[in-house]
Amino acid sequence: MTEPPRPPDSGDESTTPLSGSPGQGGYPPPGGYPPPTGDQPPPAGYPPPGGYPPPPGTPGVGYPTGGYGAPGGGYANNEDKTWALIAHFGGPLGVVVGGGLLGWVAPLIAMMARGQQSPVVRAHSVAALNFQLTWAIAGVLSWVLATITCGLLFFLPIIAGIIPLIFGIIGGVKANDGVLYQYPMSYAFVKR
Repeated sequence: MTEPPRPPDSGDESTTPLSGSPGQGGYPPPGGYPPPTGDQPPPAGYPPPGGYPPPPGTPGVGYPTGGYGAPGGGYANNEDKTWALIAHFGGPLGVVVGGGLLGWVAPLIAMMARGQQSPVVRAHSVAALNFQLTWAIAGVLSWVLATITCGLLFFLPIIAGIIPLIFGIIGGVKANDGVLYQYPMSYAFVKR
């Protein structure tokens, strides 16, 4: 392909399209390339179509879309997520290790360690702590009833140990997704 002839007074003596200095010859004008015609995607770093602020309900933009905290993930940082998971998964671990009575220890540690700095961790740890305290008390009462009835109600301590184990794992899985799990069958000993 050949270049069309140029007028003699154009000041360009070269015949190659990209020779010369910027602003002359084949280089684009000093202001840059001409504006896009609208069929190109917007370049990164520019505002979304419609300008700022983005329309409400735009996923991943603006305020959180998950349960609490950051967009999609539910947490402002990984430390918050770690402490929330300790609060939820530590309950079932305490139930297994402590015979159904120590499930409240890990949520209490999470609340004391990070609950004052992060409202997200406090909400997760308070929910888990209230649930585990409720079922620790139910566990003690079930052992007393099983002992008084000479083993006739032997299944009560088993049920009082399985319920916090199952719901604690469900709460941990929900917390991993960034959602605050509302535990069933719990009394609010600690307020948020």
